[in-house]
Amino acid sequence: MSVTMEIVEADITTLDVDAIVNAANEELAPGGGVCGAIHAAAGPELARECRRLGGCPTGQARITAGYDLAARHVIHAVGPIWHGGERNEATLLASAYQVCYQLADQAGLSSIAFPAISTGIYGYPLGAATGIALAAAQAYQAAPGSLRHIVFCCFGADVSDTYRDIHHQLFFGAA
Repeated sequence: MSVTMEIVEADITTLDVDAIVNAANEELAPGGGVCGAIHAAAGPELARECRRLGGCPTGQARITAGYDLAARHVIHAVGPIWHGGERNEATLLASAYQVCYQLADQAGLSSIAFPAISTGIYGYPLGAATGIALAAAQAYQAAPGSLRHIVFCCFGADVSDTYRDIHHQLFFGAA
């Protein structure tokens, strides 16, 4: 079976998929940006479950229920804070995506939606982070598990344009 990939400009909290990915902090606490929006939309039970998990190291992820979200699960991926690329940021970001795919497969999920992990307050350059995200999806497509649909949910036209441009370069060669 094939795995489809889609790039959309939307509010990730509204997507009806098996799991949405939260760009989480190591404490798995409600924060700003997409993390705050997901926690607000899911309701207080999400924060309670996250507290019980006891945190998550950078480059890893944890899965919870989706509570009041349309998505049945939330996968909390902790991407790196950008320090100029000198602190293993690319490897840590790639790992966060790979662990999301592993958790989705372990749970038998068929659809997942990702935000642009680490590109908000963590400051990761959008183009570089997008390349890592799409390369991880491409690797998953080459050796798929349970997922049949991968969504990259972009907040704003600049983000969706970057995803589409880099997707075109990766999958169809340079323009």
